[in-house]
Amino acid sequence: MEARNNNDNDNALWVFGYGSLCWHPGFEYRKSALGYVKGFSRKFWQGNTTHRGTPEKPGRVATLVEERESIVYGRAFQVQDSTALPYLERREGTLGGYTTTISTFYSREGVRNFPVIIYIATNKSEHWLGDAPLHSIAMQIAESSGPSGHNVEYLLRLAEFMHRYLPEAHDEHLFTLELLVRSRIKEENMCLNTLMGNREFHIDLEDTGIDVRDEENNLAGNNAGNNLRENSFQYILQVPDTTLRCLKK
Repeated sequence: MEARNNNDNDNALWVFGYGSLCWHPGFEYRKSALGYVKGFSRKFWQGNTTHRGTPEKPGRVATLVEERESIVYGRAFQVQDSTALPYLERREGTLGGYTTTISTFYSREGVRNFPVIIYIATNKSEHWLGDAPLHSIAMQIAESSGPSGHNVEYLLRLAEFMHRYLPEAHDEHLFTLELLVRSRIKEENMCLNTLMGNREFHIDLEDTGIDVRDEENNLAGNNAGNNLRENSFQYILQVPDTTLRCLKK
């Protein structure tokens, strides 16, 4: 079925999330929808020194790179009030080094399409790291951490969101990095529970429920988890967050 514009969305403001916004928007929204944008590919080419890394040891986070025949799956949010955009401008723009562009969002069921704002990083960003061998990117992710948590958590939560909620997404870059990072965690005997952080995230795609804690300030301190594919997407952590490696029995 050919997608068509929904009149209810003509005057609505939507933001497309393809990274941490998928599981942790951090702002109030009226509703969300799963789907994709065309003409882009998701790449871990943007450096990060404020959320998932430090100036001395930057992490790597996702951006979109123009690629004519590609599509990127994610989650669109209908903005509820005037606080969302200033929040996003700080989180994604000031702290993350992203700029905005406009694209068309297509719902996964193929019956709707509408304009969305996308935060995207380019090689003009001060945090830009660019392309690199995937094993090098995986190593950097496995070794980086920042105020919002470990870089591993960012990668794995994004991959697991796609596996669970958008299984039709075929993202070779993302899923190859997931496998490489998981292999490195196993080889180095790193504690996955600790890397995933001491907190929980609730994802409910059917209602307007929100989690308004700032990404940059959402540090460990709540219940977290170790089962990456629970329906509730909650994580229950039982290992102290000061330990970065699991002890062998």
